[in-house]
Amino acid sequence: MAQSESNRALPKALAFDVFGTVVDWRTSIAREVAPVLSRIGRSDVDCHDFADRWRARYLPALLASNKSESGFVKLDSLHRTMLDALLLELGVDENMLDDAARTDLVHAWHRLDPWPDSVAGLARLKQRFPIVTLSNGNISLMINMARRAGLPWDAILGAEIAQAYKPARQAYLATAAALDIAPEELCLVAAHHGDLAAARSAGLMTAFIPRPLEYGGAPAPDLSYKQEWEFHADSLTGLADQLGC
Repeated sequence: MAQSESNRALPKALAFDVFGTVVDWRTSIAREVAPVLSRIGRSDVDCHDFADRWRARYLPALLASNKSESGFVKLDSLHRTMLDALLLELGVDENMLDDAARTDLVHAWHRLDPWPDSVAGLARLKQRFPIVTLSNGNISLMINMARRAGLPWDAILGAEIAQAYKPARQAYLATAAALDIAPEELCLVAAHHGDLAAARSAGLMTAFIPRPLEYGGAPAPDLSYKQEWEFHADSLTGLADQLGC
C-alpha cells in the first residue's frame, strides 16, 4: 500500500533508475534476441533465458569497472564484452554472428520499452519536480531510449557524468551536485532495494516502485537490502498521486 507523504519533506528533484524501474529490459531484450537466435539456428536457446544471462553479468561488470585503474568504460562497451562472453559460452562464434550483428544487439539496450505507467507517470511528476536519470546507462543510450519511448527527462545524469557506476557513492553525489542541491534534497526512484540502499547511504531520499515482472515473476536478487523507504508506490502514476502531481 502506498505510504502518505504527510509530515514528510518533499525532495527538490527526482532522479530515476531506468533499467527495470522505467523500462522493461527483459521483455525488450528477449524480443530483440529471438529473431537473431532463429537466424543462426539456435532456437534451442530461450530468448528470455538469454536476456537473463546477459543481465546477470551486469553488476559484476560494473563493480569490476569501478575498481579498474584504466578509467571509466561506457556501458555500451561493457554490454559488448558481456555479450561476447555469453555468445562464446553458448558456442556462437564470429562466423555465426558478425561484428555488425553484435553491435546491433548491444544497441537493443537503446530500444527498451517503457512499463505501461512510465510515460504518463513521468509527465505528471515533471509538472512539480525536475526529473532526471540516475542510471548506469551511457548518455547516448539514455537519449536514444528516451526519444524512442517518449521519456520526458529534464536531464540525463548518472554514471557517465559521475565517471562511476552505481552503487558507488560518487554516482549519487555527482547527480545531486549537477543539480546544485544537497544529497538529502534529491530522491532516487527505483525498483531495486540495493540501489535504494546505496542511495540512502549517500544521503538521498528514496522511493520504491515494485516491478514484479522485471525478472519474469522470479524473486528480485536484492531482497536482502529491503528497508522502509521514504516513499513506496505501486507505479509511477501512484507516486505522482502521493507527491501531489
